[in-house]
Amino acid sequence: MTPPNDHAPGLPANKFLLLLLVMVSGAFAWILLPFYGTIMWAAIIGLLFRPVYRWLLLRLPRRPTAAALLTVLLVLVIVILPLALITASLAREAAQVYQGLKSGALNPVLYLHGVFDALPGWITTVLARFDLSDFATLQNRLTAALAQGSQFIATQALGIGQNTFEFVASLFITLYLAFFLIRDGDSIARTIRPAIALPPQHTRELLGKFTAVILATVKGNLLVAAIQGALGGLAFWFLGVSAALLWAVLMAFLSLLPAVGAALVWLPVALYFLINGAIWQGVALVAYGVLVIGLVDNLLRPILVGKDAGMPDYLVMITTLGGMAVFGINGFVIGPVIAAMFIAVWHIHGVSRRGN
Repeated sequence: MTPPNDHAPGLPANKFLLLLLVMVSGAFAWILLPFYGTIMWAAIIGLLFRPVYRWLLLRLPRRPTAAALLTVLLVLVIVILPLALITASLAREAAQVYQGLKSGALNPVLYLHGVFDALPGWITTVLARFDLSDFATLQNRLTAALAQGSQFIATQALGIGQNTFEFVASLFITLYLAFFLIRDGDSIARTIRPAIALPPQHTRELLGKFTAVILATVKGNLLVAAIQGALGGLAFWFLGVSAALLWAVLMAFLSLLPAVGAALVWLPVALYFLINGAIWQGVALVAYGVLVIGLVDNLLRPILVGKDAGMPDYLVMITTLGGMAVFGINGFVIGPVIAAMFIAVWHIHGVSRRGN
């Protein structure tokens, strides 16, 4: 007697199962989409600190939960708490800069007036085509832009205060997930591998490439950003630039953009020195920016990111920029990972075709 066919009539069982698999996977991804950043950083923490967990597990045999908990506490002490202290200091300096702009103690218009007066004739001619040849007109537009910027800063400051609970909740979820990924990472990997419909060697290649690119991108980019930010902040402090920590953090953030990131901060400051007659400060900052800050990017990033990721430097750069344009700050990881998966999948496809 033939068993009853309970699936959709006319649809083979394997195709129905594939359709069901796609539907439930899409629904699951849709549910997790609001937390994709939280999940991604939990996975990154799990990968980065996995060696620490294994080292602790050797000293705490048959106590994986305790080893994983100690690893998460270590993450909290050496990563989260220092970032919280830097953020608090950064907030104080940002508030001082905002108050200076509001009171008039800091007046960017005066700086721009000096820049405007020092412009060569051909640039002035170009500005005249946009009705900006008169500095009074330009000043009015700048004043309006600064007023809008001040309103935006005030709105964002209020939003940060209102979203503190959301940030703390996201941080808790990240560390909570990281705990289980650190402790149960091997068993999760063993569960995932059979579900990938590829030969074992191709599965190992994909998972290995995925892990290598994440580690290289995060460690390399964050280390380069931290070094460039620290070097730039040290130079600003030595030259007496106010809010040096604020500019250092901004340089570190912009350093995620390869090649030109940190220069978007130190170059305008150097021009400010030169225009206002502080020649040696301006020349010293330009030389320091090119020979020291820029050298960190040119030397370390290819070694730490491109080499370990197994991708050429130009591909790492364009996928980092594209990823950040699409996904925001998380894109500096997602972009190169997508590129690496693209290369790996096409390589596997080519090998399979040659094998057939």
